[in-house]
Amino acid sequence: MARLSNKIALVTGSARGIGKAIVEGFVAEGATVVVSDILVAEGQQFADSINMPFIALDVASESAWQAVIKTIAQQYGRLDILVNNAGIINVADAPQDPESCSLELWRKIHHINLDSVFLGCKYAIPLMKQSSAAAIVNLSSRSGLVGVPTLCAYAASKAAIHNFTKSVALYCANENYPIRCNSVAPASILTPMWQQLLHAQNNYEENLANLSAKIPLGCFGEPQDVANAVLYLASDEAKYITGTEIIIDGGVLAGSATAPMTKKTI
Repeated sequence: MARLSNKIALVTGSARGIGKAIVEGFVAEGATVVVSDILVAEGQQFADSINMPFIALDVASESAWQAVIKTIAQQYGRLDILVNNAGIINVADAPQDPESCSLELWRKIHHINLDSVFLGCKYAIPLMKQSSAAAIVNLSSRSGLVGVPTLCAYAASKAAIHNFTKSVALYCANENYPIRCNSVAPASILTPMWQQLLHAQNNYEENLANLSAKIPLGCFGEPQDVANAVLYLASDEAKYITGTEIIIDGGVLAGSATAPMTKKTI
């Protein structure tokens, strides 16, 4: 039997990159997945290609979350899996060190990265209580576990997701809700964002080789590597796992000389 047979899932930010890989993995394992993204055309095209529903979703909007959960409740009657994947790293490459980061940028990054996870959990939990075995998986980052001097707002938002996940997990357990909540912390995953960074100064191969050499496993990860971990946490195989985090970074944080030093190391 497929690992997510008969499950209803919602994955945010799933038009491309890690979110897209998560959706593909879920569908392959039997789930019905609501694809959602602020990138409407791209998200709709992807959803159509896999014969799954698409709902446009601005994850920073409270009313948008209320609407999407209402739609899922009307169409399916329950929600078994929520993956809070959507987020941003920066806006127009603005400075994000503690001295130069503007309050406006700080608030914007937290609004999109952190408020979205809060809103997703807040409005999904009442519907997920209708499931017999539900799971929330939040996307944090390695940057949420170490200091990042040139990405202070991003790192702080991801650190907050790490902690908020634990609070949600304990709350659901204390209330005897059939909902587990965990997070994953990826780093150095070869997504479109990284592809763009590696093409800096037209030295893609050189940049890729130099950065790969700093990773214990010697290479970048792929979106599928993250999707596999999310699939496990979302499945009933992880029925005794809640309030924890899986780090997916090729072994970088296993060492001591591994603190990210530039905005490209996320």
